[in-house]
Amino acid sequence: MTASEGADNIQSYARLAGVLGVLTLVAGGFGEAYVPSQILVSGDPAATVRNVVASESLFRWGFAGYLVEALCDAGLTVAFWVLVRPVHRNLAMGMVVFRIISTCGFAAAMMLWFGALQTLKAAPQLATLPPDHLGALAYTLLRVSGFGQALFSTFYGVANVIFGALIYRSGYLPRVFGVGFVIMGIAFTLRTFLLVLAPEYASPLLLVTAGIVFPPFIVWLLVKGVNVEKFHGRAWQRATT
Repeated sequence: MTASEGADNIQSYARLAGVLGVLTLVAGGFGEAYVPSQILVSGDPAATVRNVVASESLFRWGFAGYLVEALCDAGLTVAFWVLVRPVHRNLAMGMVVFRIISTCGFAAAMMLWFGALQTLKAAPQLATLPPDHLGALAYTLLRVSGFGQALFSTFYGVANVIFGALIYRSGYLPRVFGVGFVIMGIAFTLRTFLLVLAPEYASPLLLVTAGIVFPPFIVWLLVKGVNVEKFHGRAWQRATT
């Protein structure tokens, strides 16, 4: 492989990460933020259940949006590994493992979310249960799903701490993004533990760090990519030690 081909290859991964990142933001924002905001009514199970039934199409499209996000996130994990493996291969693999655990755990929680609709649709088969019991069960599935999503974000947080540290040490990506990802990872992990130990202090504002760090990083990958010369220098240094 020539130097030019190598440069094109790593920049292709950077651009791929950028494209997948944009799709993740759009699909995830729709499936995990917009749709739940239209469905869930805080403290009102009956209204929430009515929204699920009345907005079944929106509910299904929201879950489809999550599936797109999950697929893109799997691709992002691969692209991120390629981008930071010259810094420290084992730590990069650790980042991959934590991201995979996070994605799988989140998927399990989302199955409970979709299960709420299936529970309500199964009313004819569960005729022995009063309608309000079915509604309570569906609402419980939605609540448990939300809590499960938050619990598994701790693995996502740890993955971002590792990823941020590798970016900071890389020399071919801006250090400011490394600092940002470390802060974001700490915020996500901290919120999970607060949800378990002190729920009243588990502010959603801790998750705002993702909106501050992730979009600019994705734009950077799309527009600038990596410093190819320093990337290959780092890769060569790693290969000879």
